[in-house]
Amino acid sequence: MANTVKLHVITPSKLFYEGDIELVIVRTITGEEGFMAHHSWVCKLLDAGEMCIQEAGTKEFKAAAVSGGFIDVKDEIVIYADTAEWSFDIDVERADRIQHEVEKWLSEHKNEDTPELAEQKSVLAKEKARIKVAAGSVHKR
Repeated sequence: MANTVKLHVITPSKLFYEGDIELVIVRTITGEEGFMAHHSWVCKLLDAGEMCIQEAGTKEFKAAAVSGGFIDVKDEIVIYADTAEWSFDIDVERADRIQHEVEKWLSEHKNEDTPELAEQKSVLAKEKARIKVAAGSVHKR
């Protein structure tokens, strides 16, 4: 049996996931990274993106969209995410509508440098990640 590690994914509203895994892949602010049992200790900021979980004894990945937060890797892995949503729970029509609204807003305000601009870019990244995950863009092993 492969080495496993306990993963906890926590959002402000609930314990989203808890289980023994072989691998978790997340998007940090420096790019996609994978974490397994016995990884060196690290704490990294998360960006909006896909989180893929390979549970113990499986070859398939479970996919979720996460937005923001951080991952803390020690003897166990804890992901504190601003939001987390399984691929099958994503309302694609709503995500698509929000994406188009934000893109329109950004095109109308592209020459501004305001906190709202950064916030809208963050919303856009979140919705793009949700759409990608819902479409089934999951790692295969």
